[in-house]
Amino acid sequence: MKSAFRTVALVGKYKDPGVEGAVLDVAAFLDSRGHTVWIEEGTAGSMPGMCPGCTTRDYAAIGRGADLVVVLGGDGTMLHAARRLREHDVPLVGINRGRLGFLTDISREEAVRHLGDILDGRYKEEQRFMLEATVSRDGVERVRLPAFNDVVLSKGESGRLIEFNVSVDGEYVYTQRSDGMIVSTPTGSTAYSLSANGPILHPTVQCIALVPLAPHALTARPVTLPDTCRIEIELLAPHEAGIFFDGHERFEAHPGDRLSIRRAPGTVRLLHPERYSYFAMLREKLHWSATPSLP
Repeated sequence: MKSAFRTVALVGKYKDPGVEGAVLDVAAFLDSRGHTVWIEEGTAGSMPGMCPGCTTRDYAAIGRGADLVVVLGGDGTMLHAARRLREHDVPLVGINRGRLGFLTDISREEAVRHLGDILDGRYKEEQRFMLEATVSRDGVERVRLPAFNDVVLSKGESGRLIEFNVSVDGEYVYTQRSDGMIVSTPTGSTAYSLSANGPILHPTVQCIALVPLAPHALTARPVTLPDTCRIEIELLAPHEAGIFFDGHERFEAHPGDRLSIRRAPGTVRLLHPERYSYFAMLREKLHWSATPSLP
């Protein structure tokens, strides 16, 4: 069977001492099938050796020319790759070398078998959306960044609560005193949001979750909003705070700064093995069906 994925790019976990072997194994498998193999330049730079016939490419070239991107790492590696390739319609496959692996759902032991099936056209595809966030100061935009999991306003290193106003589509919702706020996509609902008692959102649900961080009010609860809305958060004086985008970039917010968040254009294409089940993945990662251990 002739595969639609002729050129396959490999992206490895940053500074993972074991990533070289995993990349070389997958590269050799792809080469044996006649695929063109590209190695992302940062991944190649962390590998002492290089596979015969492989070519190094940066993210821009991968986005323009690759038919498929295979990510070997944890969810953080997948987040980084998705953010870098967000303007391109290239599908991503995740081979888990991290801990939980909600996004990188293929184990290394089964990588060759599942990857072979995907290359032969036997897979499930999901399309997940990202957020686009801007921070304005005195009416001037200071930063604009994407987020696949979440945008987080946090008190950061301060030991005190911060205070901020929340509006949705221009309508005032409330003023909150808390450690901050998580604005999460369905993809991010099993990340930081989950640890803050946010809802688990199925990936096909088109919504955004507002999840307060340790609010100073017993009635402050997570709120789920349509993905068509625009969320604005204004930091009130005299508070300083950090704004985090997928935990990768940080912006230092000052009193009066306005954080605006909405759904970003386009989607991220994730490919899974044909028998992939979201609920089976949750059972495995969250140990829902585990038998309680006895003392």
